[in-house]
Amino acid sequence: MAVKALEGVRVLDMTHVQSGPSATQLLAWLGADVVKLEAPTGDITRRQLRDVPDVDSLYFTMLNCNKRSITLNMKSERGKEIFTELVKGSDVLVENFGPGAVDRMGFPWERLQELNPRLVYASIKGFGAGRYATFKAYEVIAQAMGGSMATTGFEEGPPLATGAQIGDSGTGIHAVAGILAALVQRERTGRGQRVQVAMQHAVLNLCRVKLRDQQRLAHGPLREYPNRTFGDEVPRSGNASGGGQPGWAVRCAPGGPNDYIYVIVQPVGWRPLSAIIGRPELADDPEWATPEARLPKLDKMFQLIEEWTIRQDKWTVLDRLNGENIPCGPILSTKELAEDESLRQEGIVVTVDHPQRGEFLTVASPLQLSDSPVEVRTPPLLGEHNQEIYASIGVGAEELAELKQNGVI
Repeated sequence: MAVKALEGVRVLDMTHVQSGPSATQLLAWLGADVVKLEAPTGDITRRQLRDVPDVDSLYFTMLNCNKRSITLNMKSERGKEIFTELVKGSDVLVENFGPGAVDRMGFPWERLQELNPRLVYASIKGFGAGRYATFKAYEVIAQAMGGSMATTGFEEGPPLATGAQIGDSGTGIHAVAGILAALVQRERTGRGQRVQVAMQHAVLNLCRVKLRDQQRLAHGPLREYPNRTFGDEVPRSGNASGGGQPGWAVRCAPGGPNDYIYVIVQPVGWRPLSAIIGRPELADDPEWATPEARLPKLDKMFQLIEEWTIRQDKWTVLDRLNGENIPCGPILSTKELAEDESLRQEGIVVTVDHPQRGEFLTVASPLQLSDSPVEVRTPPLLGEHNQEIYASIGVGAEELAELKQNGVI
């Protein structure tokens, strides 16, 4: 088998729910040995949103592939001793507890650094060290406080959350970038370091184009937006990108909830698009021929396009427009994505065998490295690897049985 990119890197994974597990799963897919350390009761998501009684939920299985699982009661003295040995043998420790939780366990950064000067210690929190530091954060709270919700939705409607988990998994990806950078720097310095990522910060980073537009407002209305009026903050603009090339989701036949296609009109694409929709005269009409002429009436432009698309299904529109190199994309439902043959062939939607639930569908690694291929393996059962991990740090079978009886593991 090919040597994986992170082969030889041991990650002690103290994360739970989504933001942390999404990060450590990526590290596992890149070849790290990720040891998920759970309380004897397990990650709470093993039981959340279950579809099969008494079996780990899809919430857990889809975020914890390619890991090993051990259980440990960190409140016990023996548990703390065992944890100390685990830290000494790890390259990376990742946690997403509430602020100060690991410190209260008796392991502040200074102590961890003392135990293992090469340790990269990554923490995911809801907020930075400012006034929000102790506040609880969830996915949509991060979206609310990071700029996403204020700029998502239609002009006259309420702020909306996005279905993409930019608060949790988006922060997890940011954490992976920080961890990998710290590992590279360790090669030069020999020292580990703290990596800290806040969910609010990650969402704001993903919304930076809206902060761009906030500054542009000082110089007048945002012409790329379809909004008629502008105040002193970036408005919600429906399905407009607000970027250099205008786009919109237009309806297609037969008119179902996801029978739409998103079309972007580039300057070079206006002539072929005009011909496709049966209005070739618009290509030379001074009222429509240039981007400057079209910008003030984007709503009318997409209405003209929709008068054609509403008579076609979205796949026909996709093929016709792509045939002329016009950027577009059909709105794909979760059912369509799950059944998409192209995604199956690309290995991004995969079926995984689970020892208790049977097969389940999941999203594979979006990071594809030519010399480090990823095979998605089933997530671990709770404490499945207790014996092999603890044996490697000197815990014998007799003590292991005693630890289990005493609730330490």
